[in-house]
Parts: sequence; C-alpha cells; structure tokens
Amino acid sequence: MGLIFDGIKQAFHLMFILDPEVLGITLLSLKVSGSATLISLFFGISVGTAVALNQFPGRRFAVSLINTGMSMPPVVVGLFVTIMLWRNGPMGFLELLYTPTAMIIAQAVIATPIITGITLAAMQQLPQNLRLQILSLGATRLQMVLLLVREARLPLLAAIMAGFGGVISEVGASIMVGGNIKGYSRVLTTATVMETGRGNFDVAIALSIILLLFAFLVNAVLTMVQQRERPK
Repeated sequence: MGLIFDGIKQAFHLMFILDPEVLGITLLSLKVSGSATLISLFFGISVGTAVALNQFPGRRFAVSLINTGMSMPPVVVGLFVTIMLWRNGPMGFLELLYTPTAMIIAQAVIATPIITGITLAAMQQLPQNLRLQILSLGATRLQMVLLLVREARLPLLAAIMAGFGGVISEVGASIMVGGNIKGYSRVLTTATVMETGRGNFDVAIALSIILLLFAFLVNAVLTMVQQRERPK
C-alpha cells in the first residue's frame, strides 16, 4: 500500500511542477490518440452507415468482419503495420516506422472497427420507415444520410468514447511501431511499461494515474455533450 501512496504523491508532484518530460509524453498521447480517433471517425462512420443502409451480396460476411475487428488484438495490428512499414515492406519507402505517424496509423486501424461496429448498430436501430419519410419530403440521399446520422448522434458519441478509450489505453501496437523513443515516440502507456520493467513502480503508478485522469477528462467532456443532447 505504501508503494501505491508513493505513486499517487509522485503523480500529483509531476503534475504540479509540470515536469517537461511528463508534459511532453502526455501531449504526444493526446496528439497520437486524438488524431487516430479523428481518422477512424471518418472511415468508421462512413463504412458503418454505408453497410447499415445498403443491401448487397456478402453483407452478413462484411458485418461479421466488422464485429471481429472490434475485438482485434492490438499486437496483431502492430505486427501487420510493422510489416507494411518495414524498410523492405510495401510502404517502407515512406520511412514511417518508429515515428508518431506510424503510431497514429496503428491506432486508427484499432479504433476504426470499433467505431464502425457501433455506428452500424446505431443506424440499424433507427426505424426503417424513417428513410422513406425523409426521402418523401424531397430530401436527397446525402441529406437523408446526414439526417439519419444526426438522429443517431447519441450512440455515435458513445462510439467516439469507445474508439478513443480503445487507443489511449493501447500499448502493444504503440511499442511495436513507435519504438518508445524518449522525447519522440514515447506515450503514457509505453512509458508506464518501461518504468515498470525498470522497477520504478512509483513513477509507473504516477504515469498510470495521469493516464486515467487524462482519459477521464476527455470522456467527461464527451459525456457532457452526449447528455446535453439526450432527448427530454
């Protein structure tokens, strides 16, 4: 218990003095996970909506792939992204491996199926006749899709929280594609693993608490927006 209390004191000490290294790691965590979430939002909502609103051969198989992707192990994503970005890989000429950009790519791959799956379920929950009603009022197909997305905004906000939560807490893929390089590609999760391996449990606990507080603040803001939008 003394170790945990030491970690808590260390966490507040690091936050109070605005330790440059911890501040840099925290800001990079926000940049990487925030960027990955935004990218996955674009692809996830687009694909989820398209699958939900259209009938095509192999649709059930596509839904099964999306649902499988929601539980894809991050280390598997890290492995395939590493192979793609390896110097002899298909995208090796870009020289992105062991950079924050590679971490954004890996985290976007992790978050996209999560957001896609929740979007798909949210759009399927809408009344089927709603589409016909919107079109009968003279709306174009694009306007119909935008209105349906607006109707499903509450679960879509939950999708954002789930996607962000899935990547901000991810460690396996980030280490594999980012390399955990000090001052360059080290984020809160990878720094926590490193400090734990060194036996610096007080620092590891402090970083973990900062990560939890950081995730809580982001999700608290999104929750406030979601609850404000809740039907009365």
